[in-house]
Amino acid sequence: MTAMRRPRIIVSNWVHDEVLERLAAIGDVDANRTLEPWPRAELIARAAAADALLAFMPDHVDADLLIACPRLRIIACALKGFDNFDVAACTKAGIWVTVAPDLLTNPTAELAVGLAIALGRKLRDGDARVRAGAFAGWRPILYGTGLDQSVVGIIGMGAVGRAIARRLSGFGCPLIGVDPKEEMPPGVAPIGLETALVVCDYLILAVPLTLRSLHMINREALARMKPDTLLINVGRGSVVDEAAVADALAQDRLGGYAADVFELEDWARAERPREIDPRLLSHPRTLFTPHLGSAVDRVRREIALQAADDIADALAGRSPRNAVNRPHQRRAMAS
Repeated sequence: MTAMRRPRIIVSNWVHDEVLERLAAIGDVDANRTLEPWPRAELIARAAAADALLAFMPDHVDADLLIACPRLRIIACALKGFDNFDVAACTKAGIWVTVAPDLLTNPTAELAVGLAIALGRKLRDGDARVRAGAFAGWRPILYGTGLDQSVVGIIGMGAVGRAIARRLSGFGCPLIGVDPKEEMPPGVAPIGLETALVVCDYLILAVPLTLRSLHMINREALARMKPDTLLINVGRGSVVDEAAVADALAQDRLGGYAADVFELEDWARAERPREIDPRLLSHPRTLFTPHLGSAVDRVRREIALQAADDIADALAGRSPRNAVNRPHQRRAMAS
């Protein structure tokens, strides 16, 4: 009798050793042990005979990849926003797609507050001044904007938006929320987007990327804002038209822009920019982090372990707990 083939599992980015050990108990693991993602061609080549893929933000899964990887039964995504993954194509092909729905919420909200404080209080400039040897004691310089008494608007009141609101509740700032689908938590006043653009001192974006939210903050939206508004984006890069933001900053029509996410990351957009606008990188009123929203070591470990458990469920014929789809005709284990 021929022995059953062990499942083949691809891990496309670096994970903790504990994750690999858990996966090795259920299959043969081929893991990327570097900090750089595999090129797409290499990912497809490695996954061509795979049963499961543990995927990350730099990966883009579409119908072409699925055709090239006919054995795949599950794509477990170590992330929350899955706009780079064609879930409909996966469902049609009989492939589970899972995400980490809750684990990224608190660290992302924490970073959003940090970016707001750092942008408003000019921490980037202050740090540079001290490091340059220019500090000889207090001077009346770098006066900024504090959260206290500022009107803070949060666009997107899902889990991340509500977590941001909770963290801001003790800062003495009136909070308003923009989301037609979500009920506002205590202490957050509901308001429409057009009004929020006009009245906010800080505007924090915590929305997923959809056809409706694509370039939600465009030239027209920026023109409605007060010229000293501070804009913070921790949702998805393409919610913002980065070229329009660069223009607004150059024309002193925006107080500042901080972001943890960028348009170039939204792989599913064929027309996305391939680089961050150099004008944003060089502007003194910008502050950027390299997609660190969930970059807390304990959290990233838990996210990958959760994805590993979803893979174990799918390969055992069980419905994964964190599935975002329900394929009708699931792929069977190939011998």
